[in-house]
Amino acid sequence: MKISITARLFLAVLATAAFAVLAMGVAAHWSYTRGFIGYLNEQALLRMDAAVPRLAEAYRVHGGWDFLRGNRSEWFRVLRTSADAASVPASGPSRPPASVSDLTGALLRFSLLDAGQALLVGYPEVHDDSVRREIVVGGERVGWLLMAPFQTVSGGGDVRFERHQVRASWMIGAVCVLLAAVIALWVARRLLRPVRRVADATHRLAAGEYASRVAVDSDDEVGQLARDFNTLADTLQRNERMRRDFLADVSHELRTPLGVLHGELEAIEDGVHTLSAATVKSLQAEVATMNKLVSDLYDLSLADVGALAYRKEPIDVVELLHTTVDAFAGRLAEAGLALEEGELSERLTVLADERRLQQLFNNLMENSLRYTDRGGALRVRARPDPAGGVEVVFEDSAPGVPASRLPRLFDRFYRVEASRNRASGGAGLGLAICRSIVQAHGGRIEAMPSALGGLAIRLHLPAAPADWSRTLP
Repeated sequence: MKISITARLFLAVLATAAFAVLAMGVAAHWSYTRGFIGYLNEQALLRMDAAVPRLAEAYRVHGGWDFLRGNRSEWFRVLRTSADAASVPASGPSRPPASVSDLTGALLRFSLLDAGQALLVGYPEVHDDSVRREIVVGGERVGWLLMAPFQTVSGGGDVRFERHQVRASWMIGAVCVLLAAVIALWVARRLLRPVRRVADATHRLAAGEYASRVAVDSDDEVGQLARDFNTLADTLQRNERMRRDFLADVSHELRTPLGVLHGELEAIEDGVHTLSAATVKSLQAEVATMNKLVSDLYDLSLADVGALAYRKEPIDVVELLHTTVDAFAGRLAEAGLALEEGELSERLTVLADERRLQQLFNNLMENSLRYTDRGGALRVRARPDPAGGVEVVFEDSAPGVPASRLPRLFDRFYRVEASRNRASGGAGLGLAICRSIVQAHGGRIEAMPSALGGLAIRLHLPAAPADWSRTLP
């Protein structure tokens, strides 16, 4: 049988309250019983102390104990007289008068023994635990007054009082348990209602309803749980949207060159086109496009699982930038783009994988080459970062990128549709790969508006340790 968490919390709180009330009732009953019996014994001792001098006086007056031997009526009269005498305050400093009463039944538990400890009158059972008081007349012990202590209440009034207290205690305990049940039920429902909402929303989320959200109506741990769930749902919804966009973009990027290849091969097969050097070059360009896309996807998949290989060593960033710029000089000239090299004379050393760093610079140069309008300019500069490390900046001219879209430039397959669109080529993976490479080197990459009117990509790479720089040629 499945028990809900609400029922379990309710039963746990109720059981704890019931156990506490039961333990308190038993402890109170035990304490009350022991205390009440102690009170009765204390009253009996007061009566006993008051009776000893009265019995000594009666012995002196009658010259012995014969007047009390077997005479219970005279025995009780002497004891009651001693109680009345004890209630009269004596002159001089003394303790307050004892309040004694025959309702305690103490008189029935007194015994009188002679000097030889033979029973004269009173309670017939004499035990070793009986309280004893000696009776002395003229400096000579003439008898003993004994009292059998109370072990349990026995008087009618005492029993009724005890029963009344016990009944009242159990009634209070029952009310407390009932109140605890009400509070436990309210607490269980109040605390677990938002948890149940989160559980229901989790089931919907697991079923694919990524739009599921939970209302946040508190600032406690339960409210934080609801906020964390909403954040998780937002992330899953965004990832699902990115997954679908990713599949759509990959399908499109692969379909385009495949369609061109298929059309060209059919045209050659039908005799529409002849197999010429230009045709082969066109087919190779489409194959290269697909190969570049597959390679980029492979690199990104390796970066996601942390399996992209890096062999780091001290690298001169300035020298590597010169190599990259020289490699792209011809293509930049064909595109009508002016190249400006600034602050590239000083040697700047970083600890990096040369092949991956070259891939990073190539991607950034390719990005500027592909998306910058003809007649524009590209500026590359590198300098020491005042905060430590090396700063490398690639800037190009118009068109620019709206500020609201700059943070998304490093997302996979993302394009700025207006000026930097699919017509310019590329699958939108270059900058995503750049970010993975920079992060793998412990650096930072960011996009910002360029002073030339286009886009600026700024890199920050940690500098190589000073003792490693001596290994450079």
